Amino acid sequence: MLRRFESRVVLISGATSGIGDATARRFAVEGAKVVCVGRSSERGNALVQKIKAASGEAMFVQADVQHRVPVEAAVKKTTDTYGRIDVLFNNAGIELIREAVDMTEEEWDQVLDTNLKSMFLFSKYTLPWLKKTKGVIINTSSELGLVGAPNYTAYCASKGGVVLFTKALALEHAPDVRVNCVCPGATQTSMLERELAHYPDRQAVMKAILDNIPLRRIASPEEVADSVLFLASPEAGYITGAILSIDGGTTIK
Repeated sequence: MLRRFESRVVLISGATSGIGDATARRFAVEGAKVVCVGRSSERGNALVQKIKAASGEAMFVQADVQHRVPVEAAVKKTTDTYGRIDVLFNNAGIELIREAVDMTEEEWDQVLDTNLKSMFLFSKYTLPWLKKTKGVIINTSSELGLVGAPNYTAYCASKGGVVLFTKALALEHAPDVRVNCVCPGATQTSMLERELAHYPDRQAVMKAILDNIPLRRIASPEEVADSVLFLASPEAGYITGAILSIDGGTTIK
């Protein structure tokens, strides 16, 4: 097994489920000290126990990533514990299926604050540390950060913002820090399960999703994690400002 992240410190927001969970475990297997940030202490502590049971090193920090104070505190706890940060994986995100005319201001703010503002906050407080280590930021956008979809106006706005935030930040902090972005398509996560549960005919919706994917299958969280680790690794040392689609070909049409 490769140990590309031996002694490196990786901070992950939205670490307690789906892509975040899979990525945290992959980083730990490759030798990283992983700081898992999320809202659920139950899931966060369970993830840490899984990592430690596999001989990895991790700790959990509970935080509401929509707000400055808990984000700044999470970064401080990381640096107080390990004295460095090498990788920031901005992965926290929520979905909302709602037409714009039916959406409340509070719902809009919650989606934008979780999916986009949190990335600004984590980047702001980790960048001084990442500059010292010549570190890396990877942001999670979505296929819906590249194309629009009805009933996903807030989600599309937030994830589209992540794409251009990534490009601007990459230019702003080169050559010291590399900044890249992944855009997953349909992935087997609790978020997808919630989306399917929103519709009366789950099977019909799943068929429509698969029919729209050239590779005709749903991604696993581990497949997305593999791409995140590549972008964080020395093998991607000449890549910055990249927007990597991991969607089975959905957005090439």
